[in-house]
Amino acid sequence: MKTAPLLKKTAIGLAACLLLTGVFALYVQPDFMVQVANQVWACF
Repeated sequence: MKTAPLLKKTAIGLAACLLLTGVFALYVQPDFMVQVANQVWACF
């Protein structure tokens, strides 16, 4: 059957797109970027 690999590939691609969209949505928010910068700066 050829549909199982196609379905798996489609599901993986959709999950990757959703993950990238979520990360992009976080980076668009200035408060999130300030919080990340403060956490990185606190490491030093």
